[in-house]
Amino acid sequence: MKSIVLVRLWIVFVALSSVVGTARAADPFRLGWTNNLLKITDPRLPGGSIDVFYLEAFCRPGGHERNWGQTRVPHRTELVSAAPNGGSLFFHTTVGTNIDVFHDVTATRDGVEMSFRLENHGKESWDVQWFQPACIRVDRFTGCGQSNYIDRSFVFTDAGRTALGAVRRTTNALYLGGQVYLPPWVRPEDANPRPLALDRIANGLIGCESADSKWLLAVASDRTFELFEGVYVCLHSDPWIGGLRPGKKKSVRQVIYIIPNDPRRLLQLYKRDFPRPLSGKW
Repeated sequence: MKSIVLVRLWIVFVALSSVVGTARAADPFRLGWTNNLLKITDPRLPGGSIDVFYLEAFCRPGGHERNWGQTRVPHRTELVSAAPNGGSLFFHTTVGTNIDVFHDVTATRDGVEMSFRLENHGKESWDVQWFQPACIRVDRFTGCGQSNYIDRSFVFTDAGRTALGAVRRTTNALYLGGQVYLPPWVRPEDANPRPLALDRIANGLIGCESADSKWLLAVASDRTFELFEGVYVCLHSDPWIGGLRPGKKKSVRQVIYIIPNDPRRLLQLYKRDFPRPLSGKW
């Protein structure tokens, strides 16, 4: 009788192991991080992986007409732990002298989620207004270079989904190259010192199509300060922090969507994850 029970338990164990293995196999995105470079790996994607400069910068207000080095607040990031299966990473970042940022990066079926928890544990306020968590390099994904990847990239304006090349672009700024896309509530003088598009964005998504047109990649944040098309064949969604008083804690969420090329589903996921209208309010 005892042997029969043991056999049955073994069968249940094998069955459960099979289910777990199947679930993991259905979620192929794997994560790794070395020297501030986050790598998202999936053999189905063009190029097999996506590189992300993570984390890039924490910024003071009033940066549009100022040297970039004077806008950035020094920070240092360390990897605290990594899941053995490559499904998640946990980090600690020190910003300035008294801001701690604890953040998780987790692979999902639809891409990668990032959760940030910021705390000022000092006695002085820090005027950290916004930050650049992820510089997403999309050269291999789009099969394009700096001169033409905007043709496969997009934001959403009042006209709907709009190719970056079709937005009313400008070329006059402290630093040339790239383009910054602002929501209605952001003051231009606080933005990235790159050229500012004349059209304001209608939601927090910026994205691109893959070289084989089978995939969409997009990124969004729950408090979008700016969207940015950079000078490294990269896309950004840069969230707003709004400063940190002593003892103050704030949380920010960002999602990189990597899904089959279905614009309707992308919008559904975005509205599910970020139901609030674009706003700088906490």
